[in-house]
Amino acid sequence: MSVSKKIRGSIENASWVRKMFEEGALRKERYGPENVFDFSLGNPNIEPPAKFKEVLKELASDDSLGKHRYMPNAGFVETRKAVADYLSNLNKLSFGPEDIVMTVGAAGALNVVLKSILNQGDEVIIPSPYFMEYSFYIDNYGGISKTVNTNSDFSLDLLAIERALRSNTKAVLITNPNNPTGRVYRKDELSQLGELLTQYSQKYGDPIYLISDEPYSKIIYNGLICPSIFDIYKESFLVTSFSKDISLPGERIGYIAFHPLIADKDIIIDALVLCNRILGYVNAPALMQRLIPFLLGHSIDVTLYKQKRDMLCKGLEEAGYSFITPGGTFYLFPETPIPDDVAFVRSLQEENILTVPGIGFGGPGHFRIAYCVEDETIEKALPGFARVMEKYR
Repeated sequence: MSVSKKIRGSIENASWVRKMFEEGALRKERYGPENVFDFSLGNPNIEPPAKFKEVLKELASDDSLGKHRYMPNAGFVETRKAVADYLSNLNKLSFGPEDIVMTVGAAGALNVVLKSILNQGDEVIIPSPYFMEYSFYIDNYGGISKTVNTNSDFSLDLLAIERALRSNTKAVLITNPNNPTGRVYRKDELSQLGELLTQYSQKYGDPIYLISDEPYSKIIYNGLICPSIFDIYKESFLVTSFSKDISLPGERIGYIAFHPLIADKDIIIDALVLCNRILGYVNAPALMQRLIPFLLGHSIDVTLYKQKRDMLCKGLEEAGYSFITPGGTFYLFPETPIPDDVAFVRSLQEENILTVPGIGFGGPGHFRIAYCVEDETIEKALPGFARVMEKYR
């Protein structure tokens, strides 16, 4: 056997997002890209802010010696200080560069955190629906994913989380705003979660960490805010990237920030830095690290995503779809009119509409639409969405 049994099994259960993206590529070749409406992958279609290219040109033309050599594994001190100052302005706490580790995107950040904290058999609670690759990341380090349902409006079901807590619970992992639902968790529900974790950390004698994955934290609508976990709970990690808010997914740049008063801080710093190195990342890309301090206060024009959301929601509502309007991200997670969401997504494929079944996110009976696409794609796809719904009425 050429690959391990474990990986062979993982391939068979791999991301539905990628499967549908690959299906889209085949259909574009067969029918022409203008006739295929691909909503499968959360790949931002809005270009980075103008400031990005301006600063990038400056940095790329700097011919000073040593600009592309290794740096401290946690990242350039000046970059970490810039991130720390940025977080200090957003929170009621004072962050220092020692509280930040620059990483290869949010996925790299999350893998570093999980490798740093997990023992074999430790459980990580994940509210569902969720980004399914979390399960692979947790398994990478001998951990066990423990999914719990959310409420009907996708808010946190605190009772379900409490029932799942046990002595080998190491962390609760959330995405805020949530992928795939677009739910923005409120401060009151996160505060209640923090109180719950404090109570059970004391009961079991070890901290239960709260890990918040927040690459969409600036892509929020209608005056909503993404509450700071640092103002809510001390044993907390923030992992994030600049993939979505600055549209830099291909540059793989992000960071880990942890609460400045987290317990066992010194060993946590050492663990994160070591894991950043031994996982093979070594350090985040040097050029992007130099660029980030200039872009911390910038983002793409979020109103453009809101316009796409509103256009899509209006069209789907008129066609008879049921959904909760997302408060953030660029995803919509409607209900399917039949229990078999995979079959429904296959029906959409017949109209050359590519979406992802909810089962791929632990949310069967739904499907995800990534509306980070051209307006024309949404406009042309809406009649096909309507025809498929009419078929099942």
